[in-house]
Amino acid sequence: MVVQQRRCGGGALAVLALTAAGVMTMGSGCSGAGGDPGDGAGERIARAGPTGTPAAVVRQAADALAAAGSAETRTSMETAAGGTRVTIRGEGTYDFRRQLGHIKVVLPKDAAGAEEHRPITELLAPGALYMKNRGAGVPDDKWVRIDTTALEDGNLVTGGVTDPAAAAELLRGADKVTYIGRTELAGVAVRHYRGTADLGQAAREASPSARGALAAAAKGFSTDAVPFDAYLDDDGLLRKVRHRFTFATEGPAAAVVSTMLLYGFGTRVSVELPPEADIYTGRVQQSGSGPETP
Repeated sequence: MVVQQRRCGGGALAVLALTAAGVMTMGSGCSGAGGDPGDGAGERIARAGPTGTPAAVVRQAADALAAAGSAETRTSMETAAGGTRVTIRGEGTYDFRRQLGHIKVVLPKDAAGAEEHRPITELLAPGALYMKNRGAGVPDDKWVRIDTTALEDGNLVTGGVTDPAAAAELLRGADKVTYIGRTELAGVAVRHYRGTADLGQAAREASPSARGALAAAAKGFSTDAVPFDAYLDDDGLLRKVRHRFTFATEGPAAAVVSTMLLYGFGTRVSVELPPEADIYTGRVQQSGSGPETP
């Protein structure tokens, strides 16, 4: 999988696209401005559960997850650009207190209909993304390490998985939130909220370990406003969130829809980051465009 360069003003924006393997390259972007909160008193929720305006409830999601400790997660990332639709899926566990996670990412078949590629193992840590089976030219026993604070999207889309902590921290910038109603997810009663997240506000309000990546995203996206749908249970725990990222291009806009499901709260999470000796420092072959430095 490769990130293609798209133009926004005078800089390049990365858009996830389908290829066999390779390195993801990011360019500079342009930022926009968010809107003002739209929390009406009539939107307050009277039933038992999270209290406050819809925006206030959603903004507390990251703190509630940190209190819960950990969870199992399933993710999907769907990219639509130029008439091509691609879905990348992931599954793993995440520790919200330490912001450490282990996710296996499954790539789809390529455009020629070849068999699915080997899964990529991703380790998520504050400010870093570690990837194994990352691309051509990387030995099987080596990892590629990416500084997420240097990525124009803060790893919201780069890895094919939105970092669960980043997905929750992004909701700290929840804006113009509407309470849609009650529904059910996998047998669990949840409340459905819809609104936009302001990247700049989220970066300012984020926990210290997540602030750098979100600050990078606030500078790299073409707009600060990220539409979302969030589903919280009666304890205020985020059970599902879907973000819609749109990249301004010279042609039709490219859309990335990232969805995260959380369940199995309190599960044991074991993440051992690779030692320096296991980090690949050579070049990663980017399919169709020659070598790039990871």
